Amino acid sequence: MSTITAILAPEADGTVRLPLPPELRHRKVKVEAKLEPAEMGGTGPRFGCLAGKIWLAPDFDEPLEDFKDYME
Repeated sequence: MSTITAILAPEADGTVRLPLPPELRHRKVKVEAKLEPAEMGGTGPRFGCLAGKIWLAPDFDEPLEDFKDYME
């Protein structure tokens, strides 16, 4: 038996996804849940908070013209 305590952000449709430990990923599990608002004051940025907001240009790793003399 495993006990998981997690603060989960709801999806747009109101559902939440619960990460399972590796030993439980390929079998049925029984879930008991207690839902309550999470106190989030002052915790700072969370993992994944910038997902989809940072991108790199397709030519990001191409040689720059300014350094052409040094690349030959």
